[in-house]
This record gives sequence, structure tokens and C-alpha cells, in this order.
Amino acid sequence: MLPFIAQQLIHWHGRFGRHNLPWQDTRDPYAIWLSEIMLQQTQVTTAIPYYTRFLREFPTIRSLAEAPLDAVLALWSGLGYYSRARNLHLAARHIMQHRRGQFPSTRTEIEQLPGIGRSTAAAIAVFAFGKREAILDGNVKRVFARYFGIDGFLDETKTVSLLWKKAEAALPADCRLGNIETYTQALMDLGATVCIRNSPRCHVCPLQQQCIAYRNRCVDQLPVPKQRKPLPQKETVMLLLLQQQKLLLQKRAPKGIWGALWCPPEIETGIDPVHYCRNNLKLTVQPPIELPVLNHQFTHFKLRIYPQLLHVISDTVEPHPQLTWISPVDALEQGIPAPVRKLLKQTFAKHYG
Repeated sequence: MLPFIAQQLIHWHGRFGRHNLPWQDTRDPYAIWLSEIMLQQTQVTTAIPYYTRFLREFPTIRSLAEAPLDAVLALWSGLGYYSRARNLHLAARHIMQHRRGQFPSTRTEIEQLPGIGRSTAAAIAVFAFGKREAILDGNVKRVFARYFGIDGFLDETKTVSLLWKKAEAALPADCRLGNIETYTQALMDLGATVCIRNSPRCHVCPLQQQCIAYRNRCVDQLPVPKQRKPLPQKETVMLLLLQQQKLLLQKRAPKGIWGALWCPPEIETGIDPVHYCRNNLKLTVQPPIELPVLNHQFTHFKLRIYPQLLHVISDTVEPHPQLTWISPVDALEQGIPAPVRKLLKQTFAKHYG
């Protein structure tokens, strides 16, 4: 006999679940792994075109492992959270070097790969290998917090521990006939389409009958919202150095929020850009043209970008592996952060037709 929650979700999924996502109906662990990584912190509709392009360019673990990181980041450009792409590339190389190209088949082994936590590893194990594993991503935490009436903060250790116990107890005992895959997908679908953060659709929820939050009329109070501090504000100046219709881009350090991506050179506010170019880049430039300020928000802080357009009037910068002169059009084909992409499109709109 299936637990109530599993029974209801499996039945519900047949009629109301999502069945046409491009990573469904496959047992290829590579394709499933890619989809799970892309879906971290990203909506399905946003991830789909990236997933399709990425899989077309790198159809196997080997092709991904053999690709230069720049090519991987270029395909990821605009999707954000670039550590996911760097870890994906690193994990592919690890699999080729240490596992002879064979993707690990158990949750504990999958979890050892870079960038993969317990819930992601469990989802891959379920969908690729039919393993009986519990998942607990953000949407599922919200479903269980409401269904079981758990009123602790979702990031507290004791609350997470309790949620994992509930997730494991709710698993179908019988994994035959695809029950575990259907149940897991249904749980994801419920959290994404019905038990949503704001204005949940309780009237069509298959778990309404035994949902503690619904019975106690406190759905809007669970999960318990944590008091959020105002996001700190950071500022930077981006130098758009232009010479003969070519733009200077600089490769960032391997680590950090934009690690290994290409960006215009940056300086702190208050630094003279003309002096900086002469002393640090050995370039003579005309006085800067101030461009409109660009604001961008990350998960943990806000960034205010002050772009300055500078025309170079000296010889080009000496060759350096971390610097490149490139046309604004070609720059969009590189691994660049979303705000840089927006900045280039605004500044060089005439180049893009």
C-alpha cells in the first residue's frame, strides 16, 4: 500500500503533471544531470532553450569534458549562477579521467561530483537509474512544510533534518512500474504549478484532504518567511575601451560570481580612468564619455555599474592571454555576464542592426 501522499500524487500526475519537458522520457544520466543543474535557481521556461542548445553542442560527457571552458561558459551566458557551468565542466572531466566516462549510478557516488548536493544527486539517481531516493529542493520543501504543518525556518538545521525524514517516509515502498520516477516528478510538478509560493492553487491540489496548513487555514503563513536584511549595495566602473571598432575584454579570475567570464576592465569609483588605462593597460585614451548607470541585482547584493566609453588613441594593448580585442557583435558570442550583455546591446545598438 502506497503512502497517501505518494498514492495521490502518482494518480494526479497522470492527468495534470508535466509530460513534455525535453529531458523527460530518457534514462541518459548525462541529459538528466544537465537538466537538474540548469533547473537550480532557474525557471523551466528559461532553462529549456539553454538545455536544447547545450545538448546539441555537447551531446555526451566526453564532448563536454574535451571542450574548452570558454566554449561552455559562452553557451551558459545569460543563464546566471556560472559556478554551475564551471562545476559541470569540472565534473565531466572527472568522470572521463577517473570513471572511464561512466556516470555514477548511486546517490552517494553522484553526490561526490562537483556542484551536486544531496537532492540533485537523488533526482538524478531516480530519473536515470530508478533508485528509491528522496528529493528536497526548494519547491518540495514548501510542499512538505505546508502538508506536514512544519513551522520552522527552512534553512535551519533542525527543520531541514525533519523535512528529510518526512521526505523519506513519503516515498513509495514499491518502486516497480516507474512509481518512484512518477512520484518524484509529480512532487516537483506540484511545487512548481500548484503549491506555489504566492497564491497557491489549493482548490486543485490532490493533497488538500490531509494538508495541515490547508485544514488550519495557514497556507499563506507556511513556510515561515525569514526576515531578510536589506541587500548591500556595491558599485563598480566598467571601462568600454574602443579602438577601430574593437572592444577590449578582460577574462576574470577563475573563482567568484563571474569567474572565468569575459568583461570590460573594471575599476573602483573615484579612480581616474585615463590614468588607470595609461598606468595599468599602457593605453592612451580620450576623456571618458559617461553612459547611463546600469543596476543589477544578485541573490546577495545589488550592483550599480557606472559605464564609461573611452576611445583609445595609442597602439593596442600588448598581447595577453587574459585580454582580447573583439567586435561588439562577436562579444555577444562569448561567455559574458547578463548585465554586460545588456550594457553592450545598449551602447552598441547600431552594430546589431
